[in-house]
Amino acid sequence: MTISKFVLSLGLCSAMALGACTDPGTLSLPSDPNQNTKQGAILGGIVGAGVGAIANNSNPLLGAAAGGAIGAAGGALIGNQLDKQAAELRQQLANDGITIVNAGDRLIVTVPNDITFDTDSSTVRPALRDDLARVGQNLVNYPNSNVQIVGHTDSDGEASYNQDLSVRRANAVADVLQANGVNFSRITTIGQGENNPIASNLTPEGKAQNRRVEIVIVPSGNA
Repeated sequence: MTISKFVLSLGLCSAMALGACTDPGTLSLPSDPNQNTKQGAILGGIVGAGVGAIANNSNPLLGAAAGGAIGAAGGALIGNQLDKQAAELRQQLANDGITIVNAGDRLIVTVPNDITFDTDSSTVRPALRDDLARVGQNLVNYPNSNVQIVGHTDSDGEASYNQDLSVRRANAVADVLQANGVNFSRITTIGQGENNPIASNLTPEGKAQNRRVEIVIVPSGNA
């Protein structure tokens, strides 16, 4: 195995291991407020080193060093942005039912359908519009990201109806964000229907968790 291939293989394996250590289900702030900044720097450095080694065939070790430095700097910037953005969102949102998870490379803002929509409705409740407006303003303040809005349902009813409802609810949330200044070109809406549960659909509590809209904020790398 050549040096460049070894460096890349090591980088990819290390990146996967680092990603496995991130628990996206943790809702509390990390004990180290700079945890995701540090993880971003480490991950960026590992991947950057592998890419640099391949790019510089004449001197792969020098390429790895340069790529690692550039990748670490970029990863730290993204991690720092996510740390700050998550902290601001937690301060700004009034509804305790909305959760924010910093997954290291993205933020996941989960809004339960039970507090957002009436049964079988895709009209956002007036009480939630203020919080969605605050999410929209936060996204305006952090413009270097793309936003995926993903609708989910439980398994009650016909799968085709649930799929359509999840799309309509994702679009409804997107409309509120756009109305509050988020450029439509940043937003992608996705309906998952009942296909991606996070809890059992055999209990009322599990079904309530599965009925949700997720606003996934992914840095675009231009920070």
